[in-house]
Amino acid sequence: MSLSLSFPHLAQVVAALPADIPNPAPVDPTGGSQGINLLLSYTKWGVLIACGVVAVASGGLIAFGTISDRPGAAEKGKRAFVYSLIGVVASTIAIPMVNTVFGAST
Repeated sequence: MSLSLSFPHLAQVVAALPADIPNPAPVDPTGGSQGINLLLSYTKWGVLIACGVVAVASGGLIAFGTISDRPGAAEKGKRAFVYSLIGVVASTIAIPMVNTVFGAST
C-alpha cells in the first residue's frame, strides 16, 4: 500500500505549500533598551563582590577555627572558600557565554 493511497489529498497539500518559506532576521525584543545590559552588569558585579566577601570571610573562619581548636569551623571555612572560588569561575564563564548568546541574536 503506497502513501498516496493512504492519504489521497497529500499531493494537493504538498502542491499548495509555498515554494519559499520566509526566514526573517532576528529582532531585538527590547527595542534597543539598555535596561537588560544594566541589569546584567549589576548582577555580574553583585555576584563577584559577594564571592570576594565570602572568600575573605572564609579565610577568617579558617583562622578562627584553627586558632580556637574548632575543627568544624575551620572545615566550614575551607568549604566556603572553595565554593566562593567555584562561584567566581562560574560567573566569569557565564558572563562571556551570555554576551555571546545575546550578541548572536542581534
